[in-house]
Amino acid sequence: MEEIVRLAARGDGATASGRMVPLAAPGDSVGEAGAVTPGPHHVTPPCRHFPRCGGCQLQHVDDASYAGFLRDRIAGALAAQGISAPAIRSPHLSPPRTRRRVSLRAERIGKRVILGFNEEASHRIVDMAQCEIMTPELFALVAPLRAMLLSLMTGKSRVSAMMTLTDQGVDVALEGVDAQGLAAADAIADFGKAHHVARFTIDEGYGAETRWEPEPVTIHLGGVAVPFPPGGFLQATADGEAALIAAVREAIGDAARIADLFAGLGTFALALSGSTQLHAVEGARDAALALSGAAKRAQRRVAVEHRDLFRRPLTAKELEGFAAIVLDPPRAGAKEQAPALAASGIARIAYVSCNPATFARDARVLIDGGYRLDWVQPVGQFRWSTHVELVASFVR
Repeated sequence: MEEIVRLAARGDGATASGRMVPLAAPGDSVGEAGAVTPGPHHVTPPCRHFPRCGGCQLQHVDDASYAGFLRDRIAGALAAQGISAPAIRSPHLSPPRTRRRVSLRAERIGKRVILGFNEEASHRIVDMAQCEIMTPELFALVAPLRAMLLSLMTGKSRVSAMMTLTDQGVDVALEGVDAQGLAAADAIADFGKAHHVARFTIDEGYGAETRWEPEPVTIHLGGVAVPFPPGGFLQATADGEAALIAAVREAIGDAARIADLFAGLGTFALALSGSTQLHAVEGARDAALALSGAAKRAQRRVAVEHRDLFRRPLTAKELEGFAAIVLDPPRAGAKEQAPALAASGIARIAYVSCNPATFARDARVLIDGGYRLDWVQPVGQFRWSTHVELVASFVR
């Protein structure tokens, strides 16, 4: 018998000898034939669809093991760049049933539509009858949306369905469906009215087209109502968003002038703007316009610059005068921006990441430029998944 000593990057249990065992938890025992004897950290998965559903990979482990997995992912990525792990704090884990945005798949098979997440490493769809990660508001629309799609989908077609919880209710966005004609318009309007949908958009390959929106859709960020563009980015849980903001506040301290790079709709810029001067830089035009307009209406001191930081990163000279930087790039990281930051004299950097590997790569550049990685705060917004988010504090 061998003992499972840790969880590997894809969620498999790993023994000290390097053997990988699917669906095993730290403390489990595994025999030569692969039979697993559950240990103290192995729990009963709460969802009937686990482990088929690709929405979760780690429902079989307790919170202590899941938190350890998040810390290990970050420490491993840093070690791969030759960086000694700093103080990696206890991860903040969002509770079950708090995910406020999800992307589902739908397929028509004969006279029925199946709707849910794809199976793990497969294009097959799990027809969702239960979900322990989505908010109740999102899950309540799964069955009605499945029924409504039956009238819109013809043949054996596949559709992507994104749902986001906004101030006005659930924003529903479909891709891959042909919704022309009066019957389709009536079906969408009836669905919107019956289920108090905030907005319903269809993308037939030419961009999102709004078919139902009783009032302008917004999302509150930092106490400010921000117009929410179709397909806009939002932190996965409100709970996780609050944890990220708290860590960013701590990392930048009482800095008087801050630049928020990859600012999006203003998750950090608006939260921090009440007591300081903000320069927000964002490459997506619709997000930059939404943030700029919302900040002006709320009389927040946020100057918004529409700029692609991958093609045209801020130079070291342009960074002069800022006391702190908030850096929140997408999964690709900030490879193009990191060298200028490393060459700057900025005292503090709060780096928000959703990819430990690209974070560690950029951390190496910053450290070589004279920064110290002070601490890392993991945040588990995507509960029971292998997705890792973090805030890191760099000090010159």
